[in-house]
Amino acid sequence: MGRAEERRARQSGARRGKQKVKKKGIRRFFTWKKVLGTFFGLCLLAMGAFYVIYLMVPIPTGNDQTQLESNVYKLSNGQVLARSGKVNRETVGLDKVPEPIQHSFVALENKTFYDDKGVDFKGTTRGILKTLMGKGAQGGSTITQQYVKNNYLTQEQTVTRKLKEIVISLKVDQRYSKNEILAGYMNTSYYGRGAYGIQAAAQAYYGKDVSKLTLEEGTYLAALLQAPSQYDWQTAGPVGKQLVQGRWNKALDNMVEKKWLSPQDRAKLKFTPPMDAKPAPGMEGQTGYLVDAAKKELQRNGVDEAVLARGGWTITLNIDPAKQKLLEDAVKAQLTSKLDPKKRKVDEDLQAGAASVDPKTGSVVALYGGQDFIKHQISNATNTSYQPASTFKPVILAAALNQGAETQDGKPIKANTIYNGDSRRPVKGSDIAFAPPNEDEHSYGPITVQDAMNQSVNSVFAQMGVDAHLDKVRDTAVAMGMTSIKGLKPVPAMTLGSYGASPLQMAAVYATLDNHGKEVTPSIVKSAEHKDHKYDKPDPIGSQVISRDAADAVTSVLTGVVDDGTAKTSVADADNRNGKQVAGKTGTSDDNKSAWFTGYTPDLVTSVGLWGQAAEARTVKVDGKNVNIPAGGQVSMTNGAGEDGRINGGSIPARIWAAYTFDAVKDGADKFDLQTDQGAAKEPDYTPSAPASHAPSKSASAPPSHSTSKSPSSPPSAPPSNPANSPSNTTSHKPKPPSPTTSTGTGTGGASPPVDPLNPNG
Repeated sequence: MGRAEERRARQSGARRGKQKVKKKGIRRFFTWKKVLGTFFGLCLLAMGAFYVIYLMVPIPTGNDQTQLESNVYKLSNGQVLARSGKVNRETVGLDKVPEPIQHSFVALENKTFYDDKGVDFKGTTRGILKTLMGKGAQGGSTITQQYVKNNYLTQEQTVTRKLKEIVISLKVDQRYSKNEILAGYMNTSYYGRGAYGIQAAAQAYYGKDVSKLTLEEGTYLAALLQAPSQYDWQTAGPVGKQLVQGRWNKALDNMVEKKWLSPQDRAKLKFTPPMDAKPAPGMEGQTGYLVDAAKKELQRNGVDEAVLARGGWTITLNIDPAKQKLLEDAVKAQLTSKLDPKKRKVDEDLQAGAASVDPKTGSVVALYGGQDFIKHQISNATNTSYQPASTFKPVILAAALNQGAETQDGKPIKANTIYNGDSRRPVKGSDIAFAPPNEDEHSYGPITVQDAMNQSVNSVFAQMGVDAHLDKVRDTAVAMGMTSIKGLKPVPAMTLGSYGASPLQMAAVYATLDNHGKEVTPSIVKSAEHKDHKYDKPDPIGSQVISRDAADAVTSVLTGVVDDGTAKTSVADADNRNGKQVAGKTGTSDDNKSAWFTGYTPDLVTSVGLWGQAAEARTVKVDGKNVNIPAGGQVSMTNGAGEDGRINGGSIPARIWAAYTFDAVKDGADKFDLQTDQGAAKEPDYTPSAPASHAPSKSASAPPSHSTSKSPSSPPSAPPSNPANSPSNTTSHKPKPPSPTTSTGTGTGGASPPVDPLNPNG
């Protein structure tokens, strides 16, 4: 064979060796070329579809504001409670709005407004994707898009509506000038307080025409737009105030960045809170609190605030008129009828709040927000600024039982587990030194969990909180209904109820216990109907957040608090009890700033809170120093309402609870259906560890006795900067970390604690 033939043979063999391997499985159908081709084809198809939509969707006629109606609120029996929703609207030309205020709106909402084409495609795409994933309507919108939504479309959050918004925004941007669009946006936006448009908002918040607004005032209105009810300074909580001030600062800083404001002028500007709102007629007494609670629940569940303000809704509440009257009568008989501010200055500071919930349905059947909505518009039923104190202790026990926690020496935590009840005993197993005193510094020695709950022994539950892991205690509290504490730092002081909570939240926590561990989210709204909008009411009964065994065991233990503990005099011995089994817990916070009783029968859970809130600003002496307390700050209730000394959870709050509850549940079940073998509701298999002779002269939340000595009448202390989260740790004594020589266990010993043990925020 010649060389030519050999070369041809080798080439032929190489070709045979390189024959294509056949693809198997799914790779036979998908190649990179096919995938990319399909992708680009879909993109072209989408672009074509968008172009067709662009051609077909015209700019519609603006929303007909003459169709605005009132909202009708009804009680559970169909009786009309109130009509509200009168809209305050006045359109003004942009020339009436000072130019710096125009710039503050643009700087905050859409810095590129004067240069963009009316649509933020990146933010809008993000919003569409989150809508598709069911995560709400998040994502950027330009001022043009917001104006289109206000003036041409509904507030519903759907992909179809968002696509229409994009198309119409592009066309509006082409047809109208930027000044016309900005004027439309400022005139159609909802600012809260029933005010549509910046002129109505200027009157509602500052009592003046928009042309007279300062830059500070106008910027507050711009900052308000994102969440009017949350950011209204009069009713906002600490978080809402912090957020709106942050937006206010951001707007002005952005103005400096855009060179609309000099750094020197920016430095001179100070935040200017608005004036208080004037309540609408017909909101007197409890009516305003009930309507406000319903509005906030609807907004939490997805009804846009502006949509609600436009009216046309028929909203039926779960409020039972008979129970509502019983609750109001109980507060009057046990508290308000006894107040005499002329005789006792402290009486003008006393505030009461209560919430009553059906544990089987989650329905809020009665609610008390304060003496009169016209005079005091922040509802005490939902105010989370005050500490629930020892009413938090059942949460610690629930967390321990639910996870099968053990003591430091490895014993399972149960109702008959023995703890050391000595006052100021340092907790073991914590990286943060903590040694809280018991009420009146009483040391109990060895004591069972049951008796420690009965007598509200701080040292026992501080240790149990560490044994059950503080983060799990916090998470259990959130799961059971204390949603406002989510994310707060777990520290030993929280075991004494230092986190703020509302009566409605504490009712949720105890309703979850009453419902055998299934989550109960209290709901005041029974139904909400509108011809153009659908309201999907969430189920108030959720999943099993703690086991039935744990929930029923806690309930069993809490019957002991009523029958043999701090609530015995006011609840167990009440004339109208009629054999009803009751579980509950008292609570009294540091310096007697708040007192609580939260309790339940098989059919009804009610939480009653009482606290001191300064009716007017004042200066007081604390430890020899002058302390300024603003109006609304937290103050002591000592000697209020004719009580001799401290107002404890077992006194006025428990008496209100008993006067209301036993009449409200006359036809209800007498006994709890408990699946547990421990606690006071069952036959004890142990010897009680705290004999009567060792009982303290005045238990943590017992009703005051005239035979005991008065608590020292100390002046009120200044309110914390963040009252909802600023802890106090015992009923009458400020706890101190143990000295280095007395620290025991696995704590920090003689080292300085790395974190403030009294501060959940660190």
